[in-house]
Amino acid sequence: MSRISFFKKTPSFDFLGKRKLWLAVSAVVIAVSLGSLATNSLNFGIDFTGGVLVEVGYNGPADLDAVRNDLSAGGFGEATVQNFGTAQDVLIRMAPQDGSTDKVSNEILAALAANGNAPDMRRVEFVGPQVGEELTISGALATMVALVLIFAYVWFRFHWKFSAGAVAALTHDVIITLGVFSILQLPFDLTVLAALLAVIGYSLNDTIVVFDRCRENFRRSSVGGSVETINRAINENLSRTLVTSLTTLLALLALRLFGGEAMAGFSTALIVGVIIGTYSSIYIASPVSLALRIVRDDVMPQADDNPRGDDGAVV
Repeated sequence: MSRISFFKKTPSFDFLGKRKLWLAVSAVVIAVSLGSLATNSLNFGIDFTGGVLVEVGYNGPADLDAVRNDLSAGGFGEATVQNFGTAQDVLIRMAPQDGSTDKVSNEILAALAANGNAPDMRRVEFVGPQVGEELTISGALATMVALVLIFAYVWFRFHWKFSAGAVAALTHDVIITLGVFSILQLPFDLTVLAALLAVIGYSLNDTIVVFDRCRENFRRSSVGGSVETINRAINENLSRTLVTSLTTLLALLALRLFGGEAMAGFSTALIVGVIIGTYSSIYIASPVSLALRIVRDDVMPQADDNPRGDDGAVV
């Protein structure tokens, strides 16, 4: 059965011919991202900084702009307001407040009832700063553990030079995605962290497919150097890469446009991650492996130094 492809025949784009240029571009973007993270940090949500989470319900569709104005007039100008579940349910996030749960909930209800359309209080949750700090540490630890395990897996499955290329690409994706959120000061909460881990899995999948084809090409052809072999593998997988990335982006764009504010951070992180991950699987993972001098002998099966016949005798 023939493969479905955008191309009538395998393309022959010289992806790796300008690999040093693209590595330099990536290095500049990473430097900018790290600089923004160092100076601006991330716009952490209350999941990490601590704060108050309030859910209220209205009898009809809630006017979010009116809710924001009421909260601002009541002294809660830094609150984040979004629909939660239905148009009648509203989720409010705000910075830590002084006082007990009952006191804060009564003040919020009084501010929202100022225009005569008092909602029903569904729940009030406090997230302490200590809990937020623990979530930050746990999130960073989860990302590092994922990278270490991926390095070990790719090393076991292929070779440590491919493993270094894969982890370099994933680190590249994580830093740039975080940099985008830092530069634009987009809210960073647990849903964005989940999207970041999903980006690692998505990017790795594409990289593994390219590496698997690289190994096949190394083993079935004794001609051509490493650059030519890997470049051919990228071209052979180009159709699959484009189809996967474009269909994923279409789904994510629909989620971003129609998913509401509750899914905004999650979908935005995935959109950035898919674009960067597609790029890195071509221009980061393979060039790094080439820089480590990956050659055919690294992926060829090891020959048995003492081959034995059927009777067990050394041949």
